[in-house]
Amino acid sequence: MIWTPHTTVASVIEKAGRFLMIEEISSSGETVINQPAGHLEEAETLIDAVIRETREETAWGFSPESIVGIYKWQVPPAEATYLRFCFHGTCHDHQPALPLDEGIIRTLWLTRDELAEQSAKLRSPMVLRCIDDYLAGCRYPLDLLNDLA
Repeated sequence: MIWTPHTTVASVIEKAGRFLMIEEISSSGETVINQPAGHLEEAETLIDAVIRETREETAWGFSPESIVGIYKWQVPPAEATYLRFCFHGTCHDHQPALPLDEGIIRTLWLTRDELAEQSAKLRSPMVLRCIDDYLAGCRYPLDLLNDLA
């Protein structure tokens, strides 16, 4: 069997010191908090994936502006491995009538401190790390990514 990490994308969206987050039911049935995030689909660019996932999970349009970081996390003990591409950008064109993805309970706007206070509810350690990297000024140009045909 060939080992393959799960390739995911996430968006960091800040307004007035608060971050757009989702509350969702995880595959284990727990209620968790995450950035708008999800899996890369076949024949999709990373940028298209983060735009799609943000819309599907929050009903907000998303305009990526930079890459915050690329993160690898292996779920202990030695289970699935996730490779996350995290983008920063702005949201626009909220369409609250759109149904959210299955498992999404609601969207939330939370401060970094509010997230840290609920660290046990975060979907993974990547959630707060992405926020902290964003707050530390980590920004890489989108042209770092290259999709070859």
